[in-house]
Amino acid sequence: MKAEKSEFLYGKRPILKGLIELLGRSYQYVSILGTDVRGKVFQVTTTGVSVKESAWSERGFVIRVHNGLGYFEYSIDRIDESNLSSIIESIRERIEYTTKKIMEHSLEHCSVRPILETSTVVDFEGEVHSLPSSSTPEEIVTRLTSIVERAHAISEEVLNVSAVLENVRVSKLFLSSKKDLQQSYMWSQGYLYVVSRRGEITKYGIKGFSGLKGLEILDEMDIEVESVVEKARLLLSSERVSPGVYDVICSPDVSGLIAHEAFGHGVEMDMFVKGRAKAVEYLNKEVASPLVTMHDGASAAREVSSYAFDDEGVLACDTIIIDKGILKRGISDIVSADILGTEPTGNGKRESFERKAYARMTNTFFSPGESSLKDMIASIEDGYLLEDYYSGMEDPKNWGIQCVIAYGREIKNGELTGRIVSPVMITGYVPTLLKSISMVSKEVELSGTGACGKGHKEFVKVSAGGPHIKAKARLG
Repeated sequence: MKAEKSEFLYGKRPILKGLIELLGRSYQYVSILGTDVRGKVFQVTTTGVSVKESAWSERGFVIRVHNGLGYFEYSIDRIDESNLSSIIESIRERIEYTTKKIMEHSLEHCSVRPILETSTVVDFEGEVHSLPSSSTPEEIVTRLTSIVERAHAISEEVLNVSAVLENVRVSKLFLSSKKDLQQSYMWSQGYLYVVSRRGEITKYGIKGFSGLKGLEILDEMDIEVESVVEKARLLLSSERVSPGVYDVICSPDVSGLIAHEAFGHGVEMDMFVKGRAKAVEYLNKEVASPLVTMHDGASAAREVSSYAFDDEGVLACDTIIIDKGILKRGISDIVSADILGTEPTGNGKRESFERKAYARMTNTFFSPGESSLKDMIASIEDGYLLEDYYSGMEDPKNWGIQCVIAYGREIKNGELTGRIVSPVMITGYVPTLLKSISMVSKEVELSGTGACGKGHKEFVKVSAGGPHIKAKARLG
């Protein structure tokens, strides 16, 4: 079933094209991004039910012009025949005022050339198995309620359960003198959150579900109820890890966290421009084991951050950031690419039409290898299989990394002992961690339940993942 196109944006096309023509008489480059994003969040907990609008919902426009000095942007939530003149006048006044202040105060600025576009037409409609409109809100709540009730029925140690489903339909239109791009697609995410208690000990298990999907996410959640409950109960008997350096195996979601934190932000090329990324010093140098190849790109995988074009009208790419251990390049928006003399990679993303575009991650992941998980476990004398994560952070300027992992399964003499440690902290220097990777499994999994913040805490959807990887890591 195809994601529904935005009638709102479709109806604005003639007006937007007319506005581009009018502005084009005064400026070297003019483009308009139109966004119409709509979604719902359904949540059923042990104590209640909530149905609300998704926080990702938005509707508006970004007008971008180039006046010979650089790009200027103007965001507005309404464009129609009645306000075209006032829009044009406001843009003119603001550009003149800003340019005057730059010159008067000799403010530092980069002169950026207008992008050289080629004639491009894109009309993309994503497909899902089951559109949210095929069920009533009441039916969706009933299914989530059943999941919560099943979780409670499994064990008396289950204290609280939350089941969440979020469906978001994204429609975007990008127009310029040479580009006519439109896309409509749907992404969804779900969460199962189980709190368990034994005596005075309280722990929780959580599992996320995501993808360019619709209500089929509910089927995936149904299947995993028992495993999430058992995870929450398993953690009730967990112990603290003894700090030290261990051989570890990272599950695909932990591998994804490392990819995101280790090299994701560090290779966003607007950080190169600002002198805030150590990665620029290591281009075409060894930064990881030869077993490591890392991708980022909206066309590199099919997850929540996959799209046909970015918020600057650049078509989706698959960028190889690390190729067999060698750092090859970063990911960029239009401005950083122009300043650095590279091609934009389709990573110009906005939190909303009211926010600026930054170089942002999309689907970031390690490529598969040749090993099996069984052989990886057998190769470890004293270490851990690390699974699930809580959070992560990095320092792009110094390449420090910190990842909080939900739990680790102890491995002794090539076998899982059944002992669980939780939580587990990975800390270290990015190249040291990545150069220690000695085995990589054949299967790759991505997850897109999270969001990534940057700038003034502006968030965008991203996904990350990879295969199982074996490495040496400092745990605490």
